[in-house]
Amino acid sequence: MPRAVVTGGAGFIGSHLADRLISEGWQVVVVDNLITGRLENLQHLMGRDDFRFIQHDVCEPFDVEGPVDYVFHLASTASPVDFVRHPLETLRVGSYGTENALELALRKGAKFLFSSTSEVYGDPLVHPQPETYWGNVNPIGVRGVYDEAKRYAESLVMAYHRYKGADTRIVRIFNTYGERMRLDDGRVVPNFVCQALRGEPITVYGDGRQTRSFGYVADLIEGIWRLAHSDYHEPVNIGNPEERTILEFAQLIKQLTGSDSPIVFREFLTPDDPKQRCPDITRARQILGWEPSTPLEEGLQRTIAYFRGRLE
Repeated sequence: MPRAVVTGGAGFIGSHLADRLISEGWQVVVVDNLITGRLENLQHLMGRDDFRFIQHDVCEPFDVEGPVDYVFHLASTASPVDFVRHPLETLRVGSYGTENALELALRKGAKFLFSSTSEVYGDPLVHPQPETYWGNVNPIGVRGVYDEAKRYAESLVMAYHRYKGADTRIVRIFNTYGERMRLDDGRVVPNFVCQALRGEPITVYGDGRQTRSFGYVADLIEGIWRLAHSDYHEPVNIGNPEERTILEFAQLIKQLTGSDSPIVFREFLTPDDPKQRCPDITRARQILGWEPSTPLEEGLQRTIAYFRGRLE
C-alpha cells in the first residue's frame, strides 16, 4: 500500500486530495498546523487504519515515521484575507515550509508535488496565461507575500530537482471552488454564495468587468492525480479556461440560489487585484490528457448546497 504525506491536508483542497488518495488505496499522513485548515474537513477519516493526522507547523523541521512514497506540499494560506492576517506565516511556509517538505521527500526517497498558484502570474499582461509567461507581480504589495512566496517556492523546487535529484512536480492551481471552502474565506465564491443565501447585498468590487475562470475541486484533484503520476517536472496549469466576468458570476449565483439580494458595487479593497485570470491548459491537455469536465452550474449547485447546510 503506497503511503503519502499531505501538508496542509486539513484545508479545502488538501482534504479532497486526502480523500482521493485513500480511495485509490493509499495510506495518508496529513500534517497541518490548523491556521487556516479545519479538523472537521478530516473528521470522516479519523480512526481509519490508513489515515493519520499530525498537528505541526511545517515551517519547523519535521519527520514522519515509516516509509513515504509521495510528499504533496499544499500547506499555505490561499485567500487575500489570510495574506493580511498571516503575512509572515505565508512567506515562511513558501520558503522554510517548502524546504522542510523537500528535505522529507529526499530522506524518504519519495516523489514530491508542490501546489503553486496562478498568482505567480500576478496582474497578467498576457492572456490567457501559459506556463511560459513569467508574470507581472508587485513584490512589495499586499498580495506580494503570497505571490512571491509561491514564486520562490517554485524556484526552490526546481533547484532541488536539478541539483539534488529530487523527483518533483509543480501544479499551478487557478481559481477553484467546491465543498469545504471556509465561509470566511474571502474569495469570490464563498463571498457571493453566503451573501446570496443570507439575503445580503452581493458585493462586486470595481465595475465587475474583471474576469475569473472557476474550476470545480473534483476536476482539480483529477489533474493533480494525473500530474503526480507523470514524469513531467516543469509547472502545469490546472484550471478551467471558461472565462466569466465577476458581474456575470454574481448574476449566476443569484439565479442558482433564488436570492433577491441586490448586486452592489464597491471600490477595490485589495491593491493589485488581477483584471484577468484565465489559464492556457494546452500543456495539461497534451501531457496529462486532462481538461475540466464539471459544468460551472453543476459544480456551483453542489457548492451552494454545502454552504446552505453550513449556514442553517
